[in-house]
Amino acid sequence: MSTKPEPRDLIYLPLAGHAPDDGLAGIGRHGWRIWKAGSAEDVLLLLKQHPTRCFAALLDLRAGVETHLVEPQLVAQSAALTAERIGWVASVLPEQLKLGWVRQLIHDYCHDYVTLPCRDALLGMVLGHAHGMAALLPVERARTPGTGGMDGMVGESPAMQTMFRRLQKAAMTDAPVYIAGETGTGKELAAMAVHRHSSRYGKPFVAINCGAIPQSLVQSELFGFERGAFTGATQRKLGRIEMAHRGTLFLDEIGDLPMDSQSSLLRFLQQGSIERLGGHDEIQVDVRIISATHVDLTVAVAEGRFREDLFHRLRVIELQQPPLRERGNDIQLIASHALECYAGESRRKIKGFSQCALQAVHRYAWPGNVRELINRVRQAVVMADGRYITAQDLRVDDADGAGLQTLDAARNQSERAAIERALQRNAYRLVATARDLGISRVTLYRLMTRHGLRDGDDLGATRIG
Repeated sequence: MSTKPEPRDLIYLPLAGHAPDDGLAGIGRHGWRIWKAGSAEDVLLLLKQHPTRCFAALLDLRAGVETHLVEPQLVAQSAALTAERIGWVASVLPEQLKLGWVRQLIHDYCHDYVTLPCRDALLGMVLGHAHGMAALLPVERARTPGTGGMDGMVGESPAMQTMFRRLQKAAMTDAPVYIAGETGTGKELAAMAVHRHSSRYGKPFVAINCGAIPQSLVQSELFGFERGAFTGATQRKLGRIEMAHRGTLFLDEIGDLPMDSQSSLLRFLQQGSIERLGGHDEIQVDVRIISATHVDLTVAVAEGRFREDLFHRLRVIELQQPPLRERGNDIQLIASHALECYAGESRRKIKGFSQCALQAVHRYAWPGNVRELINRVRQAVVMADGRYITAQDLRVDDADGAGLQTLDAARNQSERAAIERALQRNAYRLVATARDLGISRVTLYRLMTRHGLRDGDDLGATRIG
């Protein structure tokens, strides 16, 4: 006796809040359970109510075809469009594909699109594929609940949410990924997340810090060697590239790689094969390369310290890890997460952070970024005398931090910076600069004098015309 298959779930969301749902009745007869949503909030509530279900979603763009309000509404819907467990399909009128914002929306958020009207069979097939893609995400690889984070990376700031979206897109390909960011921002965590979300998940993830290996050993570490290749080579050793076969090789601090090793790495990327030191056989290796560095490789290329052709080979997809000082309330989230992780190392029960500690962590510049914050919290857990961690326990009091800044000081700093940038954009021509800033030339003179941009000729020669 055959049993009727469980219907698949389909969300219908018109971008502008209202649209004709013609065609959905036919889809409903093909094994879809349809949920009609009037807003992004409805979609997110549906996900919360059904935490184990995956959905296909039809984003109907037709309602807003003649309104200028569509793009602001797109921003309001972005939380739903980037939610996990949903595969989005856009439905458009043929003429809408000429609109730039429609093309960008489909490219950034949707698995596919259809032009209406279309046959039920075609729409069902496209929706079925989107549903299948959404169902591929394993539960254990979903974002950590309550932190807004992903794979050990904690963050709800716009900069981190953008990085998470780019990371997931990068994971869907085998193209080389380059991760830029300051020391301590979590570049290795990002590399591991790309690997875990890729088709190579379950295969080797091999990391090597190019800056921590003596230059004389870099070649043998990367490519391995045969017995007798040099004094002390008593047996064959596989290199890191070969050890990562069918998996991912993470080259941390790639900016410190010596020039001769850069040439060898470029040859491998071009040919997909290596030779062990002292060997003569070409060994085919299938590996995905992820590289990272705190060094500005653009500057290194210009200065001749890094090969330009290798740079372009490595930077097919670029991810940018933002510094902690630019992540707003993420600082407090990470501090709380670290406290939860290390609270058991203290003999007394730490209840949380004092108000002075919370103020101090937001004032401090965090030159060591996330790594420094976690280390300071861990040390404070052990050394704190009270039940609440203070700024003194964290060693980020006013003597260490950036200090308080008045509103007037912040305004003056921003005003001077804006004038400097405008002068540079306009080759120090004062009339053009004043027009660029939307002020009169007399006002520009006065502001330049106030900020010391005329006396002492801080910016070089300025011109009237």
